[in-house]
Amino acid sequence: MSDGIPHAVENVLGVLTDRIEARFAMCIDALEAAVAEVPTADPEAAEVVKWYGLLVEAQAVLDRTEDALLAALENQPSEVDDPRLELAERVNAAVTARDGRALVVRWLLDPDAPGKRGAAAEGPGRLLPMPGPAVQTSAPYRFAGTPAPGPRAGRSVR
Repeated sequence: MSDGIPHAVENVLGVLTDRIEARFAMCIDALEAAVAEVPTADPEAAEVVKWYGLLVEAQAVLDRTEDALLAALENQPSEVDDPRLELAERVNAAVTARDGRALVVRWLLDPDAPGKRGAAAEGPGRLLPMPGPAVQTSAPYRFAGTPAPGPRAGRSVR
């Protein structure tokens, strides 16, 4: 798979495996075993292992779809037909899924990632209560004889 494909993209799984092993100071197999044994011991490790597993699955799907596309293209005439185009679309979807999961793993490993510090890291329940509307509001004007709005169709009255 080294035909003009950047080496960093080719080895996404290897790079992230190295980063996980460096972060937790143990090989990925030992980390997976430790999390499987006591999942609540280190919630951060458990989350990384979970997403790493999803990444491994996505990479396997990508490998299979790429192999299927390459096999179909080897037997093709000069034109690309619908089945081969569909295979190419599946490869694109598999790349997107793999890359998305890789981004999540990378985010989990980065202590300075956006959303990990400050109010955003503490969750929405920790934010200050919102004050009322900035501008005083009142009910909209109704002309005389106009009935008050009732419940909308399809909604139940509480």
